[in-house]
Amino acid sequence: MTLIEKVLHLAPVIPVVVIDDARQAVPLARALVAGGLPVIEVTLRTAAALDAVRAIADEVPDAVVGTGTVRRPADLDASAKAGARFAVSPGASPDLVAAARGHDVGWLPGAATASEAMTLAEQGFVFQKFFPAEAAGGTALLRSLHGPMPEIRFCATGGIGVKNALDYLATPNVACVGGSWCTPAALMRAGDWQAIEALALAASQLRGD
Repeated sequence: MTLIEKVLHLAPVIPVVVIDDARQAVPLARALVAGGLPVIEVTLRTAAALDAVRAIADEVPDAVVGTGTVRRPADLDASAKAGARFAVSPGASPDLVAAARGHDVGWLPGAATASEAMTLAEQGFVFQKFFPAEAAGGTALLRSLHGPMPEIRFCATGGIGVKNALDYLATPNVACVGGSWCTPAALMRAGDWQAIEALALAASQLRGD
């Protein structure tokens, strides 16, 4: 079992978080882990992101922290140096595919079409991020892909929340979903870690049919 496969099966939901202040990272991670969501994707959209990853990796041993919005090979290297276990991309490029092979960080590339999914599978990446899930066709497209490509498994992300997460998790080729509904910006700003833990607990109990 590859690292990415293990990561995608640890919990039904991977919180996708944007951290503006690295001081939030440790209490946030502890709340998510306590709520049953140990896998945490910190997006590389802020200046604090890598410091946040480093803090979580150093101080929250039960968390499996990774990075998101990985677009360049340098992002993979920076993620590894910060202590990330995995890296998630919105798509895939030839440079990223080449850099990800044999990299210390497990890579989850993004795909939104049959051709993209096939191309990545041919390169050995059968675990993929389906993004942007709702805009690309949602569960209907995923079910259509399952027949001709049964070996490919997805983490569906993009437009997924508490109202439709179960629909995705009940889709046979979905290993888990990613979303930001467990870490809303208002609760992050307020430092309401108890409320975030409660949201994580509810999400951790979601299961597909």
